[in-house]
Formats: sequence, structure tokens, C-alpha cells
Amino acid sequence: MDHDPITVLIANRLFGEAGMRELDRRAMALPGMGGGRLMERAGAALLAALSEGFPRARTLGVLCGPGNNGGDGFVLARLAADAGWTVTLHAGEPGGRPDSDGARARRAWTDSGGQIHPFHAFSPDRAEVWADCLFGIGLGRPLEPPYAPLIEHLNRSGVPVVAADVPSGIDVDTGSVHGIAARARFTVTMIANKFGLCTGEAVNHVGEVRVAALDLPESIYQGVPCLANRVTPAQVPSAIPPRRPGAHKGDCGHLLVVGGAPGYSGAARLTAAAALRAGAGRVTLVTHPDHAAFANLDRPELMVRPVKAARDLEVPLAGADAVAVGPGFGQEAWARALWPAVADWRGPLVVDADALNLLARAPRRRDDWILTPHPGEAGRLLGRQAAAVNADRLGTVQHLQERYGGAVLLKGAGTLVASGSGQIPACIVGGHPGMATAGMGDVLTGIIAALRAQGLEAGNAAVTGAAWHVAAANLAAQRVGNQRGILAGDVIDALPASAVSREA
Repeated sequence: MDHDPITVLIANRLFGEAGMRELDRRAMALPGMGGGRLMERAGAALLAALSEGFPRARTLGVLCGPGNNGGDGFVLARLAADAGWTVTLHAGEPGGRPDSDGARARRAWTDSGGQIHPFHAFSPDRAEVWADCLFGIGLGRPLEPPYAPLIEHLNRSGVPVVAADVPSGIDVDTGSVHGIAARARFTVTMIANKFGLCTGEAVNHVGEVRVAALDLPESIYQGVPCLANRVTPAQVPSAIPPRRPGAHKGDCGHLLVVGGAPGYSGAARLTAAAALRAGAGRVTLVTHPDHAAFANLDRPELMVRPVKAARDLEVPLAGADAVAVGPGFGQEAWARALWPAVADWRGPLVVDADALNLLARAPRRRDDWILTPHPGEAGRLLGRQAAAVNADRLGTVQHLQERYGGAVLLKGAGTLVASGSGQIPACIVGGHPGMATAGMGDVLTGIIAALRAQGLEAGNAAVTGAAWHVAAANLAAQRVGNQRGILAGDVIDALPASAVSREA
């Protein structure tokens, strides 16, 4: 992994449209960047990525839009042809000013003998790989003809696609898709990473994201606000609190897991087991009496305490360093009776699953808790549909944090954490679709709660826990040999090893 500071900066700061326009402006104002020099660098970065990603391909198709993204495509086509590729290029009528960089790039292509084919003549089988250079960061509406049918045809063909900067159709501020978007094998994004490439529906379209810094100085990034910070599993080992050599279990936190209504004992059991593997010194599962007697038969390290009513929580709560509530909790009389007592407890609290649904019924605010909703639960907490949550995940997690306080973790591809207090939200990346299986959220709750019990503040516990969850899921898939079919228990078992630096 490249640890050059500028490389880390541009990969891990996620900008939106406004930030990128400011970075573009600053880059263009640098000495020597006039006359299309920045566009030349972008085209060269695209060709380098294509040559590396498809070393045997010799036929390239390029789809050029009316703006600067199209200009990048014209530069790519000219450089590729000079390098011996057979290039087929499609574009519409010229857009923008005749003296723009894009217009100059178009003329340079035709002056070199390159042809421009109309969009209606597009045929995916004319190239081994296609470059999507139609639209970049500024598209704030659904793709219209001729572009939408073009992208639909390309997606159906199965021919690999490389996207220039952003797959056409993706909103870089939200990660949502405007009707249809190109599906790329990889995306070469220019100058800096974009928030909308890392979360939401966009993750189904971007493929591998490669950031091309275009040899710009670090100074242009200073003071430009980003939407979120990108967090990867590689950052986990340094984020987990170290233990002193003489530590004992009392130093490592006593966690209470409150959950497991009749018929739902598995969820709370997974949370408790994950907390043990994540380093909690002691874990007590506070659960319904119906199954308390056998809740730890195959995990004797767990302590189990049956509770019938809220008064039964007084003693266990008094001895806890942190509490996780909600997995398998249900919303029936037992859960409704226990929830106020847990919510009133003044220690570190992680709220998940049905406890969130109970919170939605009677909203309250705390500054020290962690809420971990999936989009459906987030919608109930805000009184909106899950589709509206997914259309604006960043706005949703920030709204939840403002309304309910504490730290809020919004689950999904590109998990988001908002902690308030002027802190930049975090976007945790690197997961895989094998994580879409029962119990994964319960494991995440256990990891976060264990870190909270070990002394991490709420925001750090949520971010570190989510990244550790991804790291363990990736290791579990390696051990099983497939992303498909890993179990929540496999992720629990992979927690200790996945927190060890792979660079040691």
C-alpha cells in the first residue's frame, strides 16, 4: 500500500460537487495548468489505468459527453491511438465554448485523424473495453436520450467499462443513481475521491475506485471542506485501545447485553459472543427467563441473568461499564417494560434493532449513546420511507444525530457515522455482499459495545467497530473460500485475527 501523504489524503477525504469544483478551480489556476494541461493529465491517467487493467486489450471504445468529461475522453482516445490501440469514439454535437479545454481536445482528436461516430451508431461489440466519459460530477438529473438508452445498451452487453471520474448517472453528493447509471469495472476518479462513489446505490456501479491525483500539490486541498472521511479495515489495528501488560478482566470493561425475547434468543447471544471476541473483559447476557438456562451452553464464558421486569435490571445495571440493548428484544410487553429502565441508565449505551423501534415510538435525546439503525429503522426514527433514507444517506445520518444526539451509525454499503460536535462524518468502506445475512448487525452491535466498555468514546467506538466488522467479514470469507455463505458466527471467530496488522 502506498503511504505517501498526498495519496492517503486524496483517497481518504471524500468530497462532494462543491468541494470538487473548488479543487478544479485551484488546479486550473496553478502555473502551467492552462491550455488543457490538466485535461491531458486526466486522459493519460485513464490510459494508464486501462493499460494496467486490460493488458491484452487493443480495441478501445470511448463515449464522450458535451463537457469536460467528454474532453477527457477525447484526450484518452488520441493518446490511446498514438499508443497503438484501435479506437472507436462516439460523441454528440460540441458543447460549451469553442475556446474551452473540451473543445480543444475534440479538435486535437479530429486533427490527428480521429473520427467521431454518432451515438445512434453505437455497438458495444466494436471494442474490448469502453470508457464512459459522458458525464462527471455535475449531473444532477436523470440521464436523458440519447444517453440513457446508450448506457442501458452498454450495461446489458457485459463488455467491461472504465468510468472517467464518475460513472455517468451517479450523484457525487449522495451516492444515489438518477434512473440509470453506467456499471464500471473500475472508476478512475480525478484529483480527489468523491463521497458519492463510496456509499449507497453507487457501490453497485463504480467497481474498483482508483484515485488519480494528476501530480497536483497538496496545497490545493488545504481548507477545502469534504463531506466525509473514508475509513478502511486497514486502520483497525491502530484504532483499538492497547492493554497494559498487567491488565485484568476488570480493566477491560463489563458489558451488559439486554435482549432475547422468547423465540429470539439467537440475536442477543450473537451480540454477547461478538463482544467477548472484541475484547470485553466480562459480558453478561440479560435475557428472558424462558431461555436463560441454556443461553450459554456452548459459550460458557458468557454470564447469563434472567429478568422478568424492570426492577430486575437494577443490580446488573449498577455493575455495568456499558450496555447494548435491542438484539432480539422484540416490541412486546417484556421489551416495553425493560426499555425505559435501560434508556434512563446514565452509562454508555448502544441501541440497536427493536430498541430503536421503541425509541421511534417515544423519541428522546442523549449525548452519550450510539444508535445503529439500518435504513428501515432510520426511516421509522425520522418518519420517512426507507427509499428516502437511501436516496440521501448522509443527510439522513446527520439529521438523526441532530434529533437524537450521541453518535449515529447508518448501516448499509458505505456505512456512515455521524458524531456531531462539528466532526466530519465517517464512511466505512471495504465490505462485501456476503455480509448480507442474518445476525451481521447483531455482531456489529457487540463489537461496538465492547469497544465502548473498554473506554473508547462513542464516535470512535462506532467508527472503529464498523471497520473491524468489515475486516473480520473479509477474513471470514477468505477462510470459508467464498463471500457467499459466511455466517455471523464466522465473523465473530475472525475478530481477533482481523485486528492484527497485515504489514507486520
